[in-house]
Amino acid sequence: MTMLDQPAIGYDDGDIDTNVSANGHINDLIALRYSRRQTLRGGLSAMSMAVFGGAMLAGCDKDDTRRATTVTAGDATSTTSGKTVTLVGTVTSGTASSTGWTQTSGPMVALSTTSTGTATFTAPAVTQSTVLGFQFASTSSDGIRSIADTSVTVAPAILDFTAVPKSLADVVAVPSGYQVAVLYRLGDPINGSVGAYANDGSDTTFSARAGDHHDGMSYFGLAASGTTPDASNSSRGLLVMNHENITESYLHPNGPTNLSSGVRPTAEVLKEMECHGVSVIEITRGTSAWSYSSTSSFNRRITPFTPTSFSGPVAGSALLYTAYATNGRTGRGTINNCANGRMPWNTYLTAEENWAGYFRRDSGDNTRRAAAVGAKSVTAFSRYGLSERAGNYRWTFSDAPTSGDTTRVAKFNATIDPTKAADGTQDFRNEPNQYGWIVEIDPFDPSSTPRKRTALGRMNHEGCVVGRTIAGVRPAFYMGDDAQNEYLYKFVSATPWSDADATASNRLSIGDKYLDSGTLYVAKLNADGSGQWLPLVFGQGPLTAGNAAYAFADQADVLTHARLAGDALGATKMDRPEWTAVNPVNGQMYLTLTNNSSRTAATTDAANPRAYSDPKTTGGQTNGNPNGHVIRLRETGDTSEATSFTWDIYAFGAGADLNPANINLSNLDATNDFSSPDGLWFARPSNVAGQGTPLMWIQTDDGAYTDVTNCMMLAAIPGTVGDGGTRTITNSLNGVTASQTTRIGKAPGTSLKRFLVGPKQCEITGIDSTPDGRTLFVNIQHPGENGGPANITSNWPQSQATGTGTGRPRSATIVITKTDGGIIGL
Repeated sequence: MTMLDQPAIGYDDGDIDTNVSANGHINDLIALRYSRRQTLRGGLSAMSMAVFGGAMLAGCDKDDTRRATTVTAGDATSTTSGKTVTLVGTVTSGTASSTGWTQTSGPMVALSTTSTGTATFTAPAVTQSTVLGFQFASTSSDGIRSIADTSVTVAPAILDFTAVPKSLADVVAVPSGYQVAVLYRLGDPINGSVGAYANDGSDTTFSARAGDHHDGMSYFGLAASGTTPDASNSSRGLLVMNHENITESYLHPNGPTNLSSGVRPTAEVLKEMECHGVSVIEITRGTSAWSYSSTSSFNRRITPFTPTSFSGPVAGSALLYTAYATNGRTGRGTINNCANGRMPWNTYLTAEENWAGYFRRDSGDNTRRAAAVGAKSVTAFSRYGLSERAGNYRWTFSDAPTSGDTTRVAKFNATIDPTKAADGTQDFRNEPNQYGWIVEIDPFDPSSTPRKRTALGRMNHEGCVVGRTIAGVRPAFYMGDDAQNEYLYKFVSATPWSDADATASNRLSIGDKYLDSGTLYVAKLNADGSGQWLPLVFGQGPLTAGNAAYAFADQADVLTHARLAGDALGATKMDRPEWTAVNPVNGQMYLTLTNNSSRTAATTDAANPRAYSDPKTTGGQTNGNPNGHVIRLRETGDTSEATSFTWDIYAFGAGADLNPANINLSNLDATNDFSSPDGLWFARPSNVAGQGTPLMWIQTDDGAYTDVTNCMMLAAIPGTVGDGGTRTITNSLNGVTASQTTRIGKAPGTSLKRFLVGPKQCEITGIDSTPDGRTLFVNIQHPGENGGPANITSNWPQSQATGTGTGRPRSATIVITKTDGGIIGL
């Protein structure tokens, strides 16, 4: 083509609109009401200045005179689960009409805010380091919003207190930052019918006073107004506790009369009896402290005189016939109540432990019993320690007339009267069979009758703790039989759990549903770390009438004589199985094995591996397994319905100075060495301490270490079954040396610390908290137990304030709180 062929065109400078995007014009941006001032004063202001110069800003200011604030949210911080975190937002310029905090990321927490820009929250439970994001916002008086962000990194919970040193002082010692108050003491009145406790041995009417030897205990939240349970109430509740035993020397002006021989005064005997049992009291938290209400309509004492009923497979059995309970369905009283259990349907389980010692059997009663009832009865009584003896405190040698006394003193004489009915309905030959049960109490109904739950078996019950309750799964209840070389048991209900039952109003009927029908199992622990739950079911295996050692007649016979059934099944003999506790997160069960003086090098096994001598600084030594250990189980499939499990030993009690190769296997040091673990409890899952990596508490009842320290309580964040390894140790005792292989958990290290040391000659036992975890209740049992009126060996709790005192000691419940109001232990 030539130029002549090209069309003629005019001039084009390219000034045409080819931008078809949705971007706005500068005037549109300036006109935006919400962001204009933020753009000019905020992150874009510097860029605008560079491009447009000061004239642009001045021109914009003339268009809109509103002002924004500037804010800061503070630097990023870090903390651990359970700690109280404070966020501080600051308005650094301008006038704010409102400010506020919101959470932008991470596990949600409850923010408590103030008008000053401060917010607090409790760091949530986590199992690994977790970042939480927060934003502080301010709205200016001109309606413009300004924001700033910050973050808090939360690490798993730690025991954030300095370990309490061992002590022989006459006070309850707790870490710095904690405080102790005494709440409920032996003899305190629970109604208006009695006066203040004189504490000189003259006091009477213990049916209306606190009993002695405070032990297992549970807190039940109570509605702020009314009479119904409120599981979340941490400022008003019912405290239910056991009164296991008595220190009889302090209960009378000059000690007990004729304790070793002769006739005992009836008034003294009845006082001693009434000091046993259970208390139900109402407690409230005021503006500064907790107190109990001495006149609450909920207050109640359950004693050896309180009517009871039997339920489950043994109810109505001839084994329970007595002159009081001629139909085998009723009874009177509960005694030697040790550990406990709080049921998810708001009832309290109390365990009858060392009941056998209270019964009198005269010389020759074995012969009379064999002739009247059969040799089988003698075998059964012997297996439960019901020997021919005078009975604890010689109650039946009182000067009360025994004729017609069918419900109080006379019932503790189990000697057969051969002139009475052979079925036991005219004497008390069968009265011991009415004890050794788990007893269920409804704390919200003072008129209700406690029920003895026979499906859970008869033994030296230390307690009864329910495992995790999962809808549609049959719940399990774990129990120790507290005596040397006895067994661990589990009861699995026949009824799958229903969440609706947690708030039912017919609480004892719900107990019928879950506790009266099911399967009782006994534990066999194998050397390879496995284990089986063996069913105690009549007709299965050796549990038949053909058993040579003991001919079982029916299921009632099997349950009444659970020890004999465990023998027949080959259960593992343990070093005094005491309290059980279940990790609320993973369902693993822990059991304290307090000690065993009869353990020898030849009789150790993998689950009870130590036999040794522990010397005392005051001379002599204790032998066997004097310091005990804590064992733990993981159910197969992590389900309560399992019939098999794995196990290892979480921690071995020992002095820090003992041989780490064969005795101090957990490498305990001065901050956490202990002896004779007894009480055991996991923090409630209703607060952070019971979530994520839950906090566990261990209490001691010591005989081996009391030359060095009073009894104590330790806090732990335990690991899981199998987190350690296998160890072979060498036991040397009484000239015998033998090796034993066992399974040891990871050394606790700083995840086990001594939190509390009690006063002289006490036992630390019984523990629960409020649902929020900010108040801890602990029982101090029998301080000064080795003394008497002429030789008072402790003045606690009078000595708590100053370390000294003059009065007689009293068992009591204490309240522990953190001075900053935080969650206990974390």
